[in-house]
Amino acid sequence: MKITIAGIGMGNPDTMTAEVRKAVEHADALVGASRMLESFSHLGKPAFAAITPAEIRAVAENHPEFLEICLLMSGDVGFYSGAKKLPEALAGYELRFLPGISSLVYFCAKLGTSWDDVRWVSAHGREDDILPTIRTSRKTFLLTGSTRPVSAICRELCEAGLGELTVHAGERLSYPEERIVTGKAAELAEQSFDSLAVMLVENPHPVEPAAFTHGIPDEEFIRGKVPMTKFEVRCAAVSLLRTKPGGILWDVGAGTGSVSVEAALANPGGAVYAVEMKPEAVELIRENREKFQAWNLFPVEGAAPEALVGLSAPDAVFIGGSTGNMLEIFAEIQRRNPAAKVVVSAISLETLAQAIDCFAKFGLENTEISQIMAARAKEAGRYHLMMGQNPVYLISGQFSANTNE
Repeated sequence: MKITIAGIGMGNPDTMTAEVRKAVEHADALVGASRMLESFSHLGKPAFAAITPAEIRAVAENHPEFLEICLLMSGDVGFYSGAKKLPEALAGYELRFLPGISSLVYFCAKLGTSWDDVRWVSAHGREDDILPTIRTSRKTFLLTGSTRPVSAICRELCEAGLGELTVHAGERLSYPEERIVTGKAAELAEQSFDSLAVMLVENPHPVEPAAFTHGIPDEEFIRGKVPMTKFEVRCAAVSLLRTKPGGILWDVGAGTGSVSVEAALANPGGAVYAVEMKPEAVELIRENREKFQAWNLFPVEGAAPEALVGLSAPDAVFIGGSTGNMLEIFAEIQRRNPAAKVVVSAISLETLAQAIDCFAKFGLENTEISQIMAARAKEAGRYHLMMGQNPVYLISGQFSANTNE
C-alpha cells in the first residue's frame, strides 16, 4: 500500500497545490481530521476520520484492499505538523510526502510582508516561554491554541512591558469568514479570537545579545538607600553564574536589581526573577528594569524561600541576601533543580561560614571561594588616592543531581 501524506494548506481547497489536488483525486481513500474530510465529501471517496499515528495505522491495516491512501494534513507537512511522527508509525508502508502552503507563508502573504526574516514558535498546547524570542526578534510568528489564545499571549506581552508592540492576528485563514486584525498588544488583549489562530508580532527595537557585555557603571543604576552589589563584584558574579542561553536565573535578595539587570541584558533570551522582600527595593528594581529596558527581568516581592514557590525552575541562582534562611533557600533550589549552579555573595564572616556549611551539607561540586578587594581612585587636590572598597566573598558551586541532602 502507498500512503501519500499531503499538506492541504489552510483548509480551503483553493489553497492546495495542483500536485496535492491530483493526489487526493487519485487516492482510493482519504484519511484525516473530520473538518478536512468535509472539504472533499463531494468526491464520494471512502473517508476515515483519524488523527493520531495509531489511528492512522489502524485504518491502513484494516483496509488492505486500498492501493493508495491520501492522508490529509493541515498547512505544510514540515511546519509544526503531525507528519513528523508518521515515518516511524507507518513503518513498512511506502510513504510519499507532498508539501503544502503553511499558515506562516499564507499569513505573511496576506500582510504583504516577507517571512524569510521571521522567527517562529508554537504556543499551541505548549507552555514554553515565548517572550525571549519576541524580545530578540524583529518579527515573530506564533501558532496559538485553546489554552493560550491570542488575547492571553497579548496579556503576557503587556505584563512584560511589551504592550506597545504591533500584533497581527489571523483566524479562520482562507475561509470566507477569514479575519485579520492589527493593533497594539494592549488592544488585542481585550479582544476575542478563534482558539486556532496565528499571530505575527513586530518588535522594531529587538535586544541585540552581541551588542552587550556586562559591566554597567554603578552610577548608572537608580539606587536610593538600598544596598547594591558593586561593579567589580557584580561582573565577577555574573561571570561565575554562567547562565546558559535561554536559561532561568533567580536573584535572591536582589536589592536594587543591579545583578538582575546585568544578567538579564547578558542573556536576553532567558528570564531573571529578582526576589526582594523590601517594597522600596522592589520599586527600585522596577525602575532599573525600565531604565535599561531589561524586559526579561521579573521583580518578585517577598521573602525567600516562600517567594520562590511557583517560579520557573532555575538553571542558576545568585544569593545576595538570605535574611537567615540560607539553609531553606538551598533546600528549595535543590528541590526545583538538583543540578543548579549557585553563587553566594557574603560581606560578613558569619554569612561566609553559613554559605560554606550549606555548600558542604548539600554536596555542591566544583566549589570555589574568592575574596574580591577592589580600590578606586579618588582625587585629592592634584593627587589621586586609591580608596579601598569593602572586601566581598563569592562562593560558587553546582548541585550534583546524584547527591541527596
